[in-house]
Amino acid sequence: MPSEMNRRTLIKTMGLAAGAACLAPAAPARRLKIGQTSINWGSRAPDAEPGIRDSAKLGYWGYESLGVNLEALEAAPGGLGRILDEYKMPLPSTYFNVVLSKPAVRKAEVEKVIRWGKIVKKYGGKIGVLGPDHVDRATYDFKAAKPDIVASLNDIGNALADLGMVASLHQHTGTCVEVRDEVYAVLEAVDTRVVKFGPDVAQLAKGGADPVKVLTDFQPLLQSIHLKDFLGGPHWAGYSPLGQGKVDIPTIMDILEKAKQLEWVMVELDGTRNAPMNPFECAKTSKEYLVKLGYTFRA
Repeated sequence: MPSEMNRRTLIKTMGLAAGAACLAPAAPARRLKIGQTSINWGSRAPDAEPGIRDSAKLGYWGYESLGVNLEALEAAPGGLGRILDEYKMPLPSTYFNVVLSKPAVRKAEVEKVIRWGKIVKKYGGKIGVLGPDHVDRATYDFKAAKPDIVASLNDIGNALADLGMVASLHQHTGTCVEVRDEVYAVLEAVDTRVVKFGPDVAQLAKGGADPVKVLTDFQPLLQSIHLKDFLGGPHWAGYSPLGQGKVDIPTIMDILEKAKQLEWVMVELDGTRNAPMNPFECAKTSKEYLVKLGYTFRA
């Protein structure tokens, strides 16, 4: 009799557990597409094809090029389109280095962005990720530079909007928009109809900001994302592949998933000599981490 009772208790317990599993909420669906940026493979025009080739081999959905290389790539036989077509790789965004803090070059910068934007749009791209100009942070006066930064962003944003594209401000280490207070001050002053936000989550952490807080505060403006981890080690400018650093990537991805206007997240890692992993291995490591979070990649 005790044996029969134990058997019945076991069956009942298993039935209750199965029922609870059926009632448990399903894991949230992951809608964002994951791409790769250029700099893991290098910042020169010849580095673009190896980056696109490896990204395609690993199943990344898209690729973000460097604006400074666009014209050289277009001048080569077949243009940038030859590489994108060969590896069946979309180009949703491009990183535009722009000078924001010097009004004397604003007109030329707008003209440059228009040239680059036309190339990006030719290949289906929609987003110009705006990387600010580098400054001497030891002597830099953000308060004095802010009006010029805002004016430049608005002019560039309007120029890209006229092309049917979106301008997305990317705060960057060592530039005129780097730390938390500068990010907030600029985003609260620009015309957000034409200037959106494209943060780098690890650079926010490296600059002393809380990426989760910043992304939460500006979630409606998020238009592009550079995703890497921050470890503070000797390689990759202190950054690291996803899952190897201090950044709360799972929470960040949950925030990004709720930003309805956001479509793409670009994995990135600064290239470095004598690193413990080559660019392909870095991209593979980050992919494997994101797969564990429920993201899918191309077959």
